Amino acid sequence: MRTPPRAVALAGLTLTLMAGLVACGNNNNSSSGSSSAPPQNTKVGVLLPDTASSPRWVSADPNELRKQCAANKLTCYIDNANNSATNMESQAQALINQGVGVLLVTNLDSGSGKAIESLAKQHNVVTIDYDRLTTGGTAEYYVSYDNVKVGEDQGTALTACPQVAGKSAVGYVDIDGAPTDNNATLFAQGYNSVLSKQKGWTKLGEQTGNWDPATAQTVFTTMLGRHPNLNAVMVANDTMAQSVINVLKSQGLAGKVAVSGQDATAGGLDNVMAGTQCFTIYKPVAGEADVAIKLAGQILSGQKPTAPATIKDPTNGREVPSYLADPTVITKKNVALPVTDGYETAKSVCPTPALVKLCGENGIHTP
Repeated sequence: MRTPPRAVALAGLTLTLMAGLVACGNNNNSSSGSSSAPPQNTKVGVLLPDTASSPRWVSADPNELRKQCAANKLTCYIDNANNSATNMESQAQALINQGVGVLLVTNLDSGSGKAIESLAKQHNVVTIDYDRLTTGGTAEYYVSYDNVKVGEDQGTALTACPQVAGKSAVGYVDIDGAPTDNNATLFAQGYNSVLSKQKGWTKLGEQTGNWDPATAQTVFTTMLGRHPNLNAVMVANDTMAQSVINVLKSQGLAGKVAVSGQDATAGGLDNVMAGTQCFTIYKPVAGEADVAIKLAGQILSGQKPTAPATIKDPTNGREVPSYLADPTVITKKNVALPVTDGYETAKSVCPTPALVKLCGENGIHTP
């Protein structure tokens, strides 16, 4: 699936980027010593998928992307499709009409993503798959986290949760992300590769939550009804984990069943501190946004950077040049990290007096 190096740690990724890419719009010399003229076209389009599957698409990514665009003297247009592929295709056409030279695409599904990339290519606009690989697409680069590694870390962390540690028999269920998202496939590949090898662990069910809290709640309610004595829930992200925890609370089981997560959302961090969620996965937006915008600037300057890794497109077998960062598992021991890093704010994580107290006990201090 991947060629070494499989992932690039965030610090290492930054060093690689600095060595292989010239910072956008500032006339620095490249590693080969050649001078790069300011790009004639400084316009970058960004297509984000929705506002419901994760808070990152509402604030974290747009804020970091804007920051990096300003720092690199690029004019960036950021659109959110609000979970409509039709909207995203219209937004792509509008951005192309505005004259963007590079288009970052976080697809809603590979079919519509592929159509957008084909349209862009017809107009000589370079596309970068941002966070999600568009299978069968034509993007020249892919910037993301090592998503199989994300899943492997989820699986490994779940086995270490206090609710299941040391048990000789564990019954668990999977609630996967949307099947239209290649990342969800990679996450599942990762955590299933770990959990399937655990002695005494039995998978009782697996269904998609479709990155939707309401769907996840319905799915898990049915699963729990069928398997009231289950010990763990391998749920793909924090927003769906919240639905699982709500169901467990209604049955007096919150904190007694191991629950996973991903995205280090404010709610996810609250649940980790409360003990109702065992862990979340922290993927600093800078690991993607900073790299993608620097890359876009280099492309606009006429550069063709060499990526440090490749990902094999499962649909057409194409090796896609890729920049992949490593995730971090967040438990109670390091729950303050996303806040001290600036990924989340203390205000968002600790909005009530009770949470202010809980935050203080876990190293998150409010002003």
